[in-house]
Amino acid sequence: MIYLDHNATTPVLAEVVRAMLPFLERDFGNPSSAHRLGSNARCAVEEAREQVARLIGGEAAGVIFTSGGTESNNLAIEGVARASGRPGHVVTTQIEHSSVLAPLARLEREGWEVTRLPVDEEGRVAPEAIAAAISPATRLVTIGWANNEIGTIQPIDRIGAICRARGVPLHVDAIQAAGKVKIDCAAADLLSLSAHKIGGPKGIGALWVRPGLRLEPLLLGGSQERGRRAGTENVAGAVGFGVACALASRRLQAVARLAELRERLWEALRDLPGVRRNSPLRGCLCNTLNVSFCGFSADALVAALDLRGIAVSSGSACAAGASEPSHVLRALGREEALARDAIRFSLGPETTAAEIDEVGAAVRSIVCARGERLAGGTHA
Repeated sequence: MIYLDHNATTPVLAEVVRAMLPFLERDFGNPSSAHRLGSNARCAVEEAREQVARLIGGEAAGVIFTSGGTESNNLAIEGVARASGRPGHVVTTQIEHSSVLAPLARLEREGWEVTRLPVDEEGRVAPEAIAAAISPATRLVTIGWANNEIGTIQPIDRIGAICRARGVPLHVDAIQAAGKVKIDCAAADLLSLSAHKIGGPKGIGALWVRPGLRLEPLLLGGSQERGRRAGTENVAGAVGFGVACALASRRLQAVARLAELRERLWEALRDLPGVRRNSPLRGCLCNTLNVSFCGFSADALVAALDLRGIAVSSGSACAAGASEPSHVLRALGREEALARDAIRFSLGPETTAAEIDEVGAAVRSIVCARGERLAGGTHA
């Protein structure tokens, strides 16, 4: 299998598996227990917390372990909202992940006002638009560092400076950016991460919260995570997450080479009939290429590639099975057909030039063969 769906999930790294195994087999204690097994587990969780914090340049005390990126985003948004005590105003963009847009929609039903800012044709929000949208009632700005579908990177430093100057907390969804660009939480007040996007296990994530920021917990019933997230800690998951973060820091330069492979793939596709590039040429994740083929079903292309041993995705994995066109591409101004039939190729650290050439040839073969059938009057 040639795997080009790393934005959906990544293979768990061998080093991560080795680090986790002792906490599944021998050191299985509850970190809240006072005996040796519990103490060993507690030490392992705190070491993992330090490793996560080092990846983003933040204080370890600010790291809250969660069940994944979705919970981290929900905790950031609803935690700040509930701490405010009364309905207020939130600023975001039209292209955020569903785990951001869904809790915002629930806040709206509870009386909150949400401003969803438009983006330009590359998927980038203007910092000036954020500044203009902030009002005295604004309680939070929430922005994704990099878009999971098209790879657009947002100007987080400039947005963070605006939010600091206006005294409004900034939540950054860094789930897709981690491991691909250098993350510095200095611009943010809350920052979401997920282990399985960087070679860690599924079922574990983190929300970093700037010390001193008020955050109401979503889960109650225990004092874990300094009272900010009740529930027995996922020790093995946290350990694996910590190791994945340490490895991600060391592999940043190696991952940057994926931009060359991404463009190599685009060169193989750019002259195909009806092709449209949706990912920006600049300011894009090094591993992400999103394209549409006018009149060619994305689901059909994904299935045809799968039969050839090539795994890609039609848009976001979290929207799999949805019949609606991508809200991200619609926000870019793409017509409905192109927005529905987009293909996302997302490369990983082990992707090779030979694999890229094979994928390019396979896509060309499938698309051209369909064109020939249509020219001959066959619509199969």
